[in-house]
Formats: sequence, structure tokens, C-alpha cells
Amino acid sequence: MHKITVPYIDQSIKYPTGCESVSAVMLLRFLGYDITVDEFIENGLECRDMELRDGVLYGPDPNECFCGNPYDEDGFGIYAGGLRKALERVAGDRYKFPDETGTPVSELLRKYIDQNMPVVFWACINMREEIPGPEWRLLDSGEKFCWTSNEHCMLLVGYDEKNYYFNDPYDNNGVIGYTKEIVERRHAAQHSMALGVTEEKY
Repeated sequence: MHKITVPYIDQSIKYPTGCESVSAVMLLRFLGYDITVDEFIENGLECRDMELRDGVLYGPDPNECFCGNPYDEDGFGIYAGGLRKALERVAGDRYKFPDETGTPVSELLRKYIDQNMPVVFWACINMREEIPGPEWRLLDSGEKFCWTSNEHCMLLVGYDEKNYYFNDPYDNNGVIGYTKEIVERRHAAQHSMALGVTEEKY
């Protein structure tokens, strides 16, 4: 078994849809940054609201910014590309956060977990099945976009023969193990999104 000890934050106190921000802050605290979730949201996260235009729902591109508001129950979330920008805004030049979307989990373990570095990891809330929808039109382009509901972001911190282990901010889940097969299915359902960490060498 290999497990990294990372400071834990429960999102349920104040951030009902803020799993990505909470996971990012757990990672930043592990890296030595003295930062709160509120500071991360204020200084790093770009948020845009959903809009109803003539009965049609319009919203931002989650690859660019947070869709809605992480303090609201009806907020949606943000994808790896958008969260990466927020992390880099807050972290400055010391670390980079490579977009590892599509990288097999076994490779994430080798590249990061085995080097004692956590991974920001998308799957589904409590490993529930993903639900397609809702759909909206993107604010900037008018293109159709389909959200995958039950989207969730956690920090991958370890593994053993049967399970992957996460700092899971949802509902004060704490450090929790989920079986590898279900994690890989739910991760794939959320576009296999993940962010790594590399230290910038000067």
C-alpha cells in the first residue's frame, strides 16, 4: 500500500459545488501554501453565471471557467483546463500543473503517487453512475454543450491491490478507498480528467 498524507478539507460546510476548489486547496496546502478555499475562489477561480435567453439555457465552457458559483447548490463545476489556470494563478512560478486528461490511472500512479505527489482527479460523487445532461449553449460561441451530472473532483492520494484512495471532500468522506474498477469507469465517464504537479527547476 502507498498513501500520501494530505491536509483534508470538507466541502459540505460551505462549498456545495466547490469540490474542485477544495481539492485544489488541499493540494496547495500539501505543497506548503498557506491559503483558504475562499482565497482560492476569490484570487484564482474564474466564475461565470448561467443565463436564460428566450427560454434557452446559456452557460460558460467548463474548460475555461467555473459554471455558476461554488457556493451555490445549483452550481455546476469546472474541468481540468479551467482549474489548471486557477491553480497556476495562485501558485505563481514555483509549480506547474500538467493536464493529464486521458492519461491511464496506472501511469498517474507511476508519475505522481509513487513520487509522493497527489493528483487532482475527476470521477463521480460517491462513485454513483454518471447522468448525461443538462445541456446548454456556450455563452461565447453558441455551441451546444452537454454536462455530465454527478461530476466530482477529489485528490488521488494512494492505492493498494484493490483500491484507489482519495481525499474526498464530499460530505466529509475523509480519506476513502474506492475499488479500482469502479473508479476507472467513473473517471472515464468524466472525460478521464486529471491534473498532475511538477516543480519548476531553475
